[in-house]
Amino acid sequence: MLKCIPLWRCNRHVESVDKRHCSLQAVPEEIYRYSRSLEELLLDANQLRELPKPFFRLLNLRKLGLSDNEIQRLPPEVANFMQLVELDVSRNDIPEIPESIKFCKALEIADFSGNPLSRLPEGFTQLRSLAHLALNDVSLQALPGDVGNLANLVTLELRENLLKSLPASLSFLVKLEQLDLGGNDLEVLPDTLGALPNLRELWLDRNQLSALPPELGNLRRLVCLDVSENRLEELPTELGGLVLLTDLLLSQNLLQRLPDGIGQLKQLSILKVDQNRLCEVPEAIGDCENLSELILTENLLTALPRSLGKLTKLTNLNVDRNRLEGLPPEIGGCVALSVLSLRDNRLAALPPELAQTAELHVLDVAGNRLRSLPFALTHLNLKALWLAENQAQPMLRFQTEDDAQTGEKVLTCYLLPQRPPPGLLEDPAPRGSPSESWSDTPLSRVSVIQFLEAPAGDEDAEEAAAEKRGLQRRATPHPSELKVMKRGVERRSEAASCRPEPRPPSPSPPPSVEEKRLSAESGLSVDAQPSASPASQGEPEGLVAEEEGLSQQESVPAAQEEVTEEAYEEVRLAWRLPAPPFPSRRAVRTTRGHGGL
Repeated sequence: MLKCIPLWRCNRHVESVDKRHCSLQAVPEEIYRYSRSLEELLLDANQLRELPKPFFRLLNLRKLGLSDNEIQRLPPEVANFMQLVELDVSRNDIPEIPESIKFCKALEIADFSGNPLSRLPEGFTQLRSLAHLALNDVSLQALPGDVGNLANLVTLELRENLLKSLPASLSFLVKLEQLDLGGNDLEVLPDTLGALPNLRELWLDRNQLSALPPELGNLRRLVCLDVSENRLEELPTELGGLVLLTDLLLSQNLLQRLPDGIGQLKQLSILKVDQNRLCEVPEAIGDCENLSELILTENLLTALPRSLGKLTKLTNLNVDRNRLEGLPPEIGGCVALSVLSLRDNRLAALPPELAQTAELHVLDVAGNRLRSLPFALTHLNLKALWLAENQAQPMLRFQTEDDAQTGEKVLTCYLLPQRPPPGLLEDPAPRGSPSESWSDTPLSRVSVIQFLEAPAGDEDAEEAAAEKRGLQRRATPHPSELKVMKRGVERRSEAASCRPEPRPPSPSPPPSVEEKRLSAESGLSVDAQPSASPASQGEPEGLVAEEEGLSQQESVPAAQEEVTEEAYEEVRLAWRLPAPPFPSRRAVRTTRGHGGL
């Protein structure tokens, strides 16, 4: 019987083999047949644990992909790949890079990310052809002092490591265009960082920086600067020299003001200064003529500058959770504005000029103090107008009426006037100390149920506390215990429903002469003596039913599964406990946001 053999197995001149996502546990033997011609080998996303010695006879390899495997060692024989241009061993279990890697002189692209490396070999900086190097999340504690020898580096990624400082030789990387140092422990940046003339992207987010060196203003070609989630209290005025900057990310710092030089950033398109301590926005912001997205959420702003109206390309403005008491009429000049979010401020009115923002589609003013809306807003083509946190629909039905104070026609609905929660009427707490972690979720965004437990062993105190708060927390019973409890409840219910009629009391023997004499003296008949039944002794009626039900259960045939006395006691107590007083209405918490907020 003839069997079809893949063409690539017959052809001895194969240049590329792609075996990604094939669940391989070992390198296929047939690959070694093409050791003279194979240039590209992709074995990513398999289950490889080791690389055998024959593997390093593939001397003509130019591209090798081994990412997302379980490789635990990179053998020194990797030096045989002297023509290798691209190497990807990311997301494996490789603990160290062999010193012999320095012989891979042709290597231009290398990715070692996601391995438990703690250092680089001494000869690593001899890879002078390296242009793109990724060492993300490798527990790297320091860079080699001579890292500047990698003079051809264009991209250097060092995110999610343990770096606390940078070597001065970093300034020798004059071809560097992208430097990612996010997620490290950097506290100070060297002044020489400003000597990278071709740098276009600089990522310094999630470090411990308290200041930026003024020399950063020399990075004339910088397009993106991210210093969010640090401890910055101010920015150097020299940042105005970044004339090509388009993205400036300053979120989650301790900034109290922006430098006036920010108006020199004529190409700035995205500015994020949310979660800081800003008390004002400089008038110079109006000179950022290309600004399209401005995020000022969670600051201490009481007003916006009038120059805001000069931002004719602004499409997204978010000033949620500030202290705004009004908007400047000039905001109508933001003719491209599409999303305006002013949630949780102190606005008592909106300017009619807002109707001039013809492109406005989303307006969020929930959590303010608005009594009505300007009638001019009817000229807008709004698709969402949020007036309350729990608003069910994005758009509402409005009625017109005359304002009692001005006599002007205004819009109103059932959600107006607004009644913000009591917490919003108070001044928000100032931002914490510089050591405050911004990674924590703000308290204003979470709802908490707190369980106050009594000390162990104090059952009375625990029951009293549970009674007070109307909410108890118990350990989840095992399924077998639940079944026992269920059967006990069902049997007791059946016994209670089938309870026989009470029998007439048996005739008592005739009273003696002495009893008649005593009853005559007390004025009571002998037949009127109180009943000795438990019900007449003050026992609850439900308890009688329970006792009788238990007596009925004693007659259940022995063939049925027995229930322990402890389980019955637990069921009986649970049956008699009153239901906790839950509120009749559910509390619903909804959080809405807009893109880029």
